[in-house]
Amino acid sequence: MDFQVTGLDLDKRQPDSPQRFLDQEEAEEAEDGQLLEPQAWRTYMEHRTALREFLTSQLSPQLLRRHHARVELLRRCSYHIEILPKHLALGDQNPPLLPHTIFQLVDPCKFQRMKKVGAAQARIQLLLLGDLLEQLDRGRAALDALLESPDPRPFLAGWALVEQRLAGLSAVMDNFLAMMVPGRLHIKHRLVSDVSATKLPHIRLLLSTKMPVMFDRKESVAHQDWATLRWFVTIQPAAPEQFELRFKLLDPRTQQECLQRGIVPVATCTFEIHHLLPDRVYKFTVKRAESYTLVYEPWEDSLTLHTRPGTPEGLAPSLLGKPGHP
Repeated sequence: MDFQVTGLDLDKRQPDSPQRFLDQEEAEEAEDGQLLEPQAWRTYMEHRTALREFLTSQLSPQLLRRHHARVELLRRCSYHIEILPKHLALGDQNPPLLPHTIFQLVDPCKFQRMKKVGAAQARIQLLLLGDLLEQLDRGRAALDALLESPDPRPFLAGWALVEQRLAGLSAVMDNFLAMMVPGRLHIKHRLVSDVSATKLPHIRLLLSTKMPVMFDRKESVAHQDWATLRWFVTIQPAAPEQFELRFKLLDPRTQQECLQRGIVPVATCTFEIHHLLPDRVYKFTVKRAESYTLVYEPWEDSLTLHTRPGTPEGLAPSLLGKPGHP
């Protein structure tokens, strides 16, 4: 691995001092330079500069924080399976099949098994991403400690191992970036059953992600005996989605209060839940509803709201709700 080496400017001056003097780091480097021959000292400084440049360009704290945020976002996404036709070969006169047409040809039992494979692949991918990110964090910490070592001689003696570590961390980063995008599913068996056609379609399976469903904390408000809930998706999907809203009363005091819970299917991004108890705490969760292509949804957003104090006129036998206005 080649690194661009630049010289260190040892002639810096303090802006508020008329006389040139070395700062603390330069003084330490000058003292360390007395332990080495001039050529060895120049080599030592070049290696330190190369190491600093590597940490700044490929393992900077800002970059690692962004990677942590991206992995956390992937842990909140929902994973879906996509069936796509393979690219047509040159001279193939058969028109490509649409996705909904392909679903009609796929064996349902085999597709359910592939959904389990997709869920396992998504879990493994998230675990590997977390492990690779930990390796990058540990590598950054080890290289930082190496730069802070006061004795330059061990630094020079172990530079070959440092180069191996830099190459290894670069490979880890490449693997990490490549794994950030969900990949192709590995098909062991044919998904398309025998059909009365001259040529069976060639298909490929992919894992795709959808952005997490999040509560709007500002617009979700609890009143005395009802609550308005709103949620959103960062990237709006092309087609309308179905959601599953759950609610329950925390710390119920009677058997009747234990009925203050339920699951509501919602086709919009806002909903009103009525007949709640005043001055009580409710927990709400929202996620995408189960669909034919959903294979893995490890996370759901939750929100806790406290209804306003008051005396309820009566508890309705059933908990009713209605969609709010978008």
